[in-house]
Amino acid sequence: MKRVNQSSVSKFLLLGLPILPEQQGVFFVLFLGVYLTTVLGNLLIILLIRLDPRLHTPMYFFLSHLALTDIFFSSVTVPKMLINIQTQDQSIPYAVCITQMYFFLFFTGLDDFLLTSMAYDRYMAICHPLHYSTIMGQGLCTLLITVSWILSCANALCHTLLLTRLSFCADHTIPHFFCDLGALLKLSCSDTSLNELAIFTAGVAVIVLPFICILISYARIGVTILKVPSTKGICKALSTCGSHLSVVSLYYRTIIGLYFFPSSNTSRDKSTIASVMYTVVTPLLNPFIYSLRNRDMKGALERLLHRAKVLSQ
Repeated sequence: MKRVNQSSVSKFLLLGLPILPEQQGVFFVLFLGVYLTTVLGNLLIILLIRLDPRLHTPMYFFLSHLALTDIFFSSVTVPKMLINIQTQDQSIPYAVCITQMYFFLFFTGLDDFLLTSMAYDRYMAICHPLHYSTIMGQGLCTLLITVSWILSCANALCHTLLLTRLSFCADHTIPHFFCDLGALLKLSCSDTSLNELAIFTAGVAVIVLPFICILISYARIGVTILKVPSTKGICKALSTCGSHLSVVSLYYRTIIGLYFFPSSNTSRDKSTIASVMYTVVTPLLNPFIYSLRNRDMKGALERLLHRAKVLSQ
């Protein structure tokens, strides 16, 4: 393949979703609805937590940041995908592609660290309830959020800088609906061994270690729950972490299966659909999981609606 320097690359071509031309209108409406629901649903979570004093706790502090992250995470890929479907223009400028990749990696890492912080919060609340309010103060919560942002930024910046030093071949077609790091590396004619080493190292630090921490937290929670003598106590303990565990299972099951255990015969279509699951579907489901399975959130929503009804009279 013809080799060109990265500075001469003006744009890439995104193949997009594996859909037929006559189906594009339907999928445009579908994904537009999904995106708007994601944004409005997560904004509702942030609004409820902000307005209801009963939700001013560490768990909902982390949840509000997770909801904000999900809005940005979805906004990194979905609007561009919708534009491509509507205009039939699959091109994306080089600078925009690199920027999209950076923010995709940034918010992916931030999601991982926030889910880990929430697991630690649930561990402290259930396993050490007497020291919970002392340890999980505003200072520690702010520190965990700050560290999450710094580590996510460093991870995304590292991959971005390593990618910009590469040269690309004449074929600039990305078999995806967004600028995925792995897909971009396959288009490079340069030696990508350093990039692959960075991906492995960062994958362990950003995905594997947080996932192990979550597993350890819930293992300790499980042991503590089994020691609770009453069924009511067990149900209460499970209700406090059931929503979070559901989100963790949905998120990590897809991302680990896609990036850590890829099948050699996995087609592009299956890989794209799997990517849609954790980039589009997961941010959509989070508001429903945390509202339908969480009595505090449902109570806050009912109080907000009641307050709005009273003010309207």
